[in-house]
Order: sequence, then structure tokens, then C-alpha cells
Amino acid sequence: MSTATTVFSPPAIKHTLSVLVEDEAGVLSRIAGLFARRGFNIESLAVGPAETLGISRITMVVPGDDQVVEQLTKQLYKLVNVLKVQDITETPCVERELMLLKVNASSASRSEIIELAQIFRARVVDVSEDSLTLEVVGDPGKMVAIVQVLNRFGIREIARTGKIALTRESGVNTEYLKSLENKLQ
Repeated sequence: MSTATTVFSPPAIKHTLSVLVEDEAGVLSRIAGLFARRGFNIESLAVGPAETLGISRITMVVPGDDQVVEQLTKQLYKLVNVLKVQDITETPCVERELMLLKVNASSASRSEIIELAQIFRARVVDVSEDSLTLEVVGDPGKMVAIVQVLNRFGIREIARTGKIALTRESGVNTEYLKSLENKLQ
């Protein structure tokens, strides 16, 4: 008689990478190709102009342990147009995301949905006879929370930008401050 043992493997840590690249055609596809060839998933991707003309900032969220991310970073630096790669997962950051959320809203539930949206500082950006479209801006945790709260009404569609982040020059870790505040209450 043999006994089977189940090995518990913890979920992969989600790392946030901030990558500065030259703003040239094909850079993003080369980066995506690098990840695809190595079998790594990109969970979130946001690209836009950086502070310097001709430079773009790519913010991506990738699952993996420190060793995997270190290897990916080395591979990214081998790409010609990549200027700087930072794993900002453990660095105090300001993180934001934009989400548009279309939710069922009958005349009976409309005011309750609007009240809930106000709690999350979401804005109503479209109204129809049977739905509301909300614009939500905030940290990724806020996105998860409002979806959970509004799920009971029936969510029709969601569009999310993916996380963008900048390190905090002050070095203040607001997540740490929030956890201290919660312990004191």
C-alpha cells in the first residue's frame, strides 16, 4: 500500500516591473515575445510616454519567485531598446488603475448602486434604462473590492487598464502605515 503525498506549492508572488524603453516600433512585441518564448505570463501591462521625450514606461505585473524575475530582468536588459528595469514590488509606490464597469441597474436598484459607487469614489459615466457604467480609479485592491460589492447586481462588462506605478520619493510605505493603523483600532 502506498501513500500519496501532496506537495503544497504557494501561489507565485506577483512582481511589478517598471521598464524604461526607447519609444520605437516593435519594442513591446519584442518584450512580449521574450515572455512568451520562456512560457511566462504577463498579468497586467500598461505602456505610455515617460518623463523624457522618446522614452516610454512599461509597467507590468508578472507572477513568479525572485529567481524567475531576476532571470527575466537579465533577459530584458539583453533587448536593444530596454534602458532600465526595476522590480518595484517591495518598494514603496503609488499604484493606480482605471476600470470601467457596466452593471445592471433597474430603477429599483439604481440609487443603491450610485450610493455604493460614491463610497468607492467611482463616477457614473453612462446611464441607460437598465444599466450604469462606472469609472473607478485607484489601487488594484479597490478594483477587486468594488467588483465584489457590485457583483450581486450583475456585472455586464469590465475593462481595466492594468496597474501603473511610480516609486515614492518620500520612501513612505503607505501599506505598512495602513497595517499599523488597523492594528491600533
